[in-house]
Amino acid sequence: MNEPTIELRGIVKSYGEKAVLKGLDLSVERGSVLGLLGINGSGKTTLIKCALGLIRPQSGEAQLLGEPAWTLSAEAKSRIGYVPQVINLYPWMRVYQLIEYTAAFYPNWNHDLAAQLIKEFDIPAKDRIGPLSVGQLQKVALLLALGHEPDLLILDEPAASLDPLARRQFLQMIIDLAEPNKRTVLFSTHITSDLERVADQVAILKSGRIAWHGFLEDLKEQTHISLEDSFLEMHHA
Repeated sequence: MNEPTIELRGIVKSYGEKAVLKGLDLSVERGSVLGLLGINGSGKTTLIKCALGLIRPQSGEAQLLGEPAWTLSAEAKSRIGYVPQVINLYPWMRVYQLIEYTAAFYPNWNHDLAAQLIKEFDIPAKDRIGPLSVGQLQKVALLLALGHEPDLLILDEPAASLDPLARRQFLQMIIDLAEPNKRTVLFSTHITSDLERVADQVAILKSGRIAWHGFLEDLKEQTHISLEDSFLEMHHA
C-alpha cells in the first residue's frame, strides 16, 4: 500500500477559546482527488494550513509527503503546489514578470507548461496584477502552483468567487491537470456540485472532525440520496 500523501492524526487547533479542529484524523492517498466539504467557517482553511505546516496545531501530528509538515524539507516543498483562498500577489508586477520571478525559485520549472497554461487559461501576460479580475487572479495563482509540476496540489475554495461558466472551466482544468493517479489533489469547497464534477473521494468536515471520508460513489450507494442531501443530513444530525 502506498504511503499517504497527507496524514493528519489527532489534530487539535483552537483560536483563543474557539475550538476549530477537535482531534481530527484524515489520510489522503497518493493519486486521489479529494474534495473537502464543509460549511463556511467549519475549519477547512485551518485544516489545510495545518496539513501544509503553515500553522501549528496545539496537539496531533501532520505529515506531508512522508515528512512532518512543520519541518518540511526544501525537496518536499518543491513537490507541492498551493492556491490559498485569499490570493495576494504583487499588484505592481506584470503577469509575465511574476511568472519569471516565481520560476527562478524552482530548478525544474516547466517554461513550456507555463506558456501552454497562459494560452489555455487566456491569461493577459502583459497586464499588471493589480487590475486583474478575481477569476484571472485565480488562474494566475493556479499557473504559479503548477509550473514546477508538483506531486501534490492543494486548493482552498478554488472556484467560490467565479461565475458559473468560469467555475465550470476552472473545474475542468483541475480534472485535466490531475491526470489519473499521477498527481494528488486536495481541494476544499462548500459547493457540492463542484465536488461531484471533480473528486473521486470526499471528506465531510463537521464540528471539528471528519464526519465521513471515502469514495463518492460509496456514499451515494450507502445513502441512496444526493451528495447535497447527505451533506445537509449530516449537518442537521
